[in-house]
Amino acid sequence: MDSTLIDAESIDELARAAGVVDKISVVTEKAMNGEIDYNQALKERVALLKGLKLEKAMEAMNSMPLMPGAEELVKHVKSLGFKTAILSGGFTLSTDRIAKLLDMDYVFSNILEIEDGYLTGRVSGPMTENLSKEKAFEQIAKENGLKPENCIVVGDGANDICIFKIAGCAIAFNPKPILRQYADAVITQKHLRDIIPIIDSLDLE
Repeated sequence: MDSTLIDAESIDELARAAGVVDKISVVTEKAMNGEIDYNQALKERVALLKGLKLEKAMEAMNSMPLMPGAEELVKHVKSLGFKTAILSGGFTLSTDRIAKLLDMDYVFSNILEIEDGYLTGRVSGPMTENLSKEKAFEQIAKENGLKPENCIVVGDGANDICIFKIAGCAIAFNPKPILRQYADAVITQKHLRDIIPIIDSLDLE
């Protein structure tokens, strides 16, 4: 979702709301480039959000814009009979809204713990581990009677490598350098419409 379906990074927007954007951006960049462990990076960044008021967090999440072409792309693939999924290390505070806006079929994301209307700095959920995306991806494929090689994935960072390795087609969207070597196609413009011709040219049966 982050920097793919939306033109923003949820964790960075929450950091901005909490006044810790510089500290969190450094960790985010290292994680997306594969320089530090994903699970460690997630916990470190969320810990810095401790004390952020939920109301302020929601304002930040609700202000994040869709990536240009997001609605067009999702409508197109759904018209072809595809199932769609968000596999995000982000949070339900943002994924719930984006999934509803785009009518996504599946959503896997993490939960920020809240007490008395404030973030506690703790996180839980199905996407907290290094290979969480791979497990969720394989689960969705199995539920639909498919193998990963019958599926398409789109991503932009190091935590997408695990699904890029097993998907039938892996599309890197404005990716970090580390992801390019695992991609079947690379998009360098900020418009998801550019993915449509790639999908239309595939035979994943």
